[in-house]
Amino acid sequence: MLAPVIAGVDGSTESLAAAVGVPPTPSRQWGRAAREAVRGDRPQRLLHAWNWHPRQEDGEIATAAQRHLARRALRQPEDRIRRSCPDTRIEDEQVEGPATAALLKASEQADLLVPGPRGLSSFTGFLVGSVALGVVARAPRPVVLVRAGEEAADERLPDGQGNASIRTGYRDVVFGIDLADPCDEVIRFAFEEARLRGARLKAVHAWQQPSLIGLGPGDLGLVGGPERAEEWLGFLTAVLEVWREKYPGIEVAETVTEGRPQSALLRAASGASLLVVGRRTTDRPTGPRTGPVAHAAIHHVGCRVAVVPHD
Repeated sequence: MLAPVIAGVDGSTESLAAAVGVPPTPSRQWGRAAREAVRGDRPQRLLHAWNWHPRQEDGEIATAAQRHLARRALRQPEDRIRRSCPDTRIEDEQVEGPATAALLKASEQADLLVPGPRGLSSFTGFLVGSVALGVVARAPRPVVLVRAGEEAADERLPDGQGNASIRTGYRDVVFGIDLADPCDEVIRFAFEEARLRGARLKAVHAWQQPSLIGLGPGDLGLVGGPERAEEWLGFLTAVLEVWREKYPGIEVAETVTEGRPQSALLRAASGASLLVVGRRTTDRPTGPRTGPVAHAAIHHVGCRVAVVPHD
């Protein structure tokens, strides 16, 4: 059995949007995590985390009340998913403990994690912060973050009259690639998401002019911008050649641009259905971090963002 797509819910409007879509939507607009599950023919698990504190009075009563609230928080999205997409395989789970820790533990057995919409953490209500960023920085599996208020049609191209539609093709899937250290996990995820959507895949690499101090005697002829861009483009084509062979049905557009990766990806993701970025999992003295590119994407990109961990 395939590993599930996990969505964190707490009964709020924001977390319900992450799981199934709010307000109620027509058939085929059943929500964020549900669409990810259906696209990959994977089951969906709804997870609710609640806290009980030992110093709280009437602990047993409080625990029973919390469990009742958890059951109610899970029932609404589960019922709506079953109405909108009866073929979806749904599991639910309620756990006691901090939301970030609960999602991280659950993600070990997941294929994909959708903790809630960006803009509001589905568990705390704070602006993108403790739960969403904590999960992104530590999760061992890819994490997809969506905008609060996103609709199913936002992922798709407008119709012939320029109107939003759920029947048109998907917008581009965009991913950032560091040609100094190309990562198979990120590339594979991006190609697979493009395949599931039937969308064009746009690979973006940003490069910066080297300092003259760091150039060796044989490098002086490579300083020119156009020549260096042409070299990077050739390198990008070579790196992706094996992936084109694995995914022959996907149209791939390659872009190299001079500048900071964050800026290049923000521009490229305008009008996309999904932006895929990597997050290095190597231990750091300061602890887990999202990294500057993922951080910029989470806070500034208008489409959904997938953060893929890699070594």
